[in-house]
Amino acid sequence: MKRIESKINTASSDFQANAEHNRKLAEAFKAMQHKARHERPERDIQRLKAQDKMFVRERLKQLLDPGTPFLELSSLAANEAYEGDVPGAGVVCGIGVVSGREVLINAGDASVKGGAWYPLSVKKTVRALDIAIENRLPVVHLCDSAGGFLPLQAELFADKYYAGRIFRNQCMLSKMGVQQVAIVLGHCTAGGAYVPGLSDYNVIVRGTGAIFLAGPPLVKAATGEEVTVDELGGCDMHTSISGTADYPASSEEEAIAIARDIVGQFKRPDKTRIEWLPPEAPYYDPAELYGVLPRDIKQGFDIREVIARLVDGSRFHEYQPAYGKTLICGYAHLWGYKIGILANNGVLFNDSALKGAHFIELCNQNRTPILFLQNITGFMVGKEYEQRGITKDGAKMIMAVSNSEVPKITVMCHGSFGAGNYGMSGRAFDSRFLFSWPQSQISVMGAEQAANTLADVKIRQLARHGKQLSAEDIAAIRDPVVAEFKRKSSAYYSTSEIWDDGILDPVDTRNALGIAISAALNTPIGDPRYGIFRM
Repeated sequence: MKRIESKINTASSDFQANAEHNRKLAEAFKAMQHKARHERPERDIQRLKAQDKMFVRERLKQLLDPGTPFLELSSLAANEAYEGDVPGAGVVCGIGVVSGREVLINAGDASVKGGAWYPLSVKKTVRALDIAIENRLPVVHLCDSAGGFLPLQAELFADKYYAGRIFRNQCMLSKMGVQQVAIVLGHCTAGGAYVPGLSDYNVIVRGTGAIFLAGPPLVKAATGEEVTVDELGGCDMHTSISGTADYPASSEEEAIAIARDIVGQFKRPDKTRIEWLPPEAPYYDPAELYGVLPRDIKQGFDIREVIARLVDGSRFHEYQPAYGKTLICGYAHLWGYKIGILANNGVLFNDSALKGAHFIELCNQNRTPILFLQNITGFMVGKEYEQRGITKDGAKMIMAVSNSEVPKITVMCHGSFGAGNYGMSGRAFDSRFLFSWPQSQISVMGAEQAANTLADVKIRQLARHGKQLSAEDIAAIRDPVVAEFKRKSSAYYSTSEIWDDGILDPVDTRNALGIAISAALNTPIGDPRYGIFRM
């Protein structure tokens, strides 16, 4: 493969201004992430100490193999919900290495509202277990939860993708032969009792761990029976009488050590074989991504400059380089793995949509995982393009994306607007992983477009009634729409709502993608079967 020849002048004032701007965004992101991960009210820290419990990050350190990477998912989930009081949605999820095995970790954070499940806690856990199912990853559950947050029970209990989906997903994993171990470090109450109950193995800590469908106060209210926590659901009862738990442990350290030994007995998966070469660092420094990315979301840039700072040796075999130039397609290696790349270099025209659909078919034919790099304003609109069949050609690309069998991974590098998000494997199209960069935006259209559209509708409505709006009246309609669109299209709002699997610092993206590709290869690649391509 030929090395990409960068056309960026890293000494230019524009590059330096971009770099300063994007470094500040990355620093702000890292500060927010640190706060969500580590900063807690003193009363919550002291409460854990009084209960002889470790902080969730200390538990992870004990569980993970030393010196191995941990890809945390949705670290800023719920950062703009619940008045900011539920950092990380009260759950830590991610992919790490335990006893030499890749596993998904689902850990309750008891320093946040006692580990209570909020609606976004449930959504994050369901998504994590979806990832385990899609990638056949064994799961380690670190259980420490106060149960569902009752004031919001209507938003977390009854519907298809609410709390019951957690347990359904556990059952699916068991059916698939993907093993799970639960470590009961605190209370597992009500539905939460089924997390260890549905795991293949579970370990429970004496004195702090407990499993019951209803705690002592509810039991007394319902039946009049007075019973202690240990009698009702403690370590010794469940490991010697009910058989609900498998292994007793006298401390958290011992429980985690037992769980590590259990994971060490798990069968290693036979990974799907794809082309692999010894990994090679990019020729161009990934830190230069800060200078490549424009300060303005509306400003274009050559996406090849991003590819050059992600892939091995900055080498890229570009497919159909003279056709459909607003969509860059081609092959590269990343951490040694061969991948196909679809990357936006402008709006999707008829030819670029057709090129993308055909390239997706090629990647499926030769069993090559696909990386989508999104910077897309959408498909081209207008009379000429509709007559040429842009809707029909866009539908072909969406059909190819939807029916693709090879692993898909998506990174929202800049803008992700309108149906272009769909064609480039947005959230609805089952990418194994989807990440955002701090400056990226996603919405049905740009803020200014939306505001102008709504203002125009209002002006025409009033004109039909003989009324006219002044410039001040139009601004009064337009400005709040712009502000709200910008807030809700930001990467921080998106990740708060778990529309992605987390924000990444651009310079960390290569490593995150390497972990994601490795995890995805635990699942066999099937033969694609496509629907109807409208010709």
